[in-house]
Amino acid sequence: MALYAVGDVQGCLQPLKCLLDRVAFDPARDHLWLVGDLVNRGPQSLETLRFLFAMRESVTSVLGNHDLHLLAVAHNAERLKKGDTLREILDAPDRDELLDWLSHLPLLHHDQQRQITLVHAGIPPQWTLKKARKRAAEVEEALRDETRLPLFLDGMYGNEPNKWSSELRGVTRLRTITNYFTRMRFCTADGRLDLKSKEGLDSAPSGYAPWFSHLNRKTRGQKIIFGHWAALQGRCSEPGIEALDSGCVWGASLTLLNVDSGERHTCSCQKEQP
Repeated sequence: MALYAVGDVQGCLQPLKCLLDRVAFDPARDHLWLVGDLVNRGPQSLETLRFLFAMRESVTSVLGNHDLHLLAVAHNAERLKKGDTLREILDAPDRDELLDWLSHLPLLHHDQQRQITLVHAGIPPQWTLKKARKRAAEVEEALRDETRLPLFLDGMYGNEPNKWSSELRGVTRLRTITNYFTRMRFCTADGRLDLKSKEGLDSAPSGYAPWFSHLNRKTRGQKIIFGHWAALQGRCSEPGIEALDSGCVWGASLTLLNVDSGERHTCSCQKEQP
């Protein structure tokens, strides 16, 4: 069995198929990890969900901010943005089945055997892996609770609070956790977020740094695979940290990683889209 991890697909299905064909991926034998952002902005969001759902027994994915946005839009169509490519999903006859599968995906996946953690954006420096798993479980529980889900989706948006506190409660608490796992790039050593800066490493605001670079990071020394940060172009020099978002939806490439060997493959979105 081979284990692969792929960067942000965002509805770019053809590059994903290209990469899986290149490594002769067999869902009966192999397994695929995805760092989230399965949908939106790319041309085949519905087809991507259907493709992954069809082989869901061989897929492990975490949720990204665009996936959560889809769930929120399905709850309230007024949240659709001009650049979204989600309408096909909302109108699909199998939308409920696909959205139910999506809502049961985790925010964090930890492989105990390999001691590798999969997240969309990262883990803030002030959390141990144990605490991160507990915080992720809080949001996952809300996503799977039909009573709490609408309240969470309505209150999920926003940049505040920009720092974790154990005293946070309700939707405010869930929003802060969600922002760490699905939107974080730059933060301070104690976890204060800057959610406006989206460029490369040299664009950090004063006093802020990439989440993975803080010397006091409590997950330092642990292996983490993440996506979300297209400006990194799939590159990260921090030991044990694998960045996989290489900007496919922006016309660059999709990156596939053999988790055990470290071998990488890329496929160009521009060349492979129909």
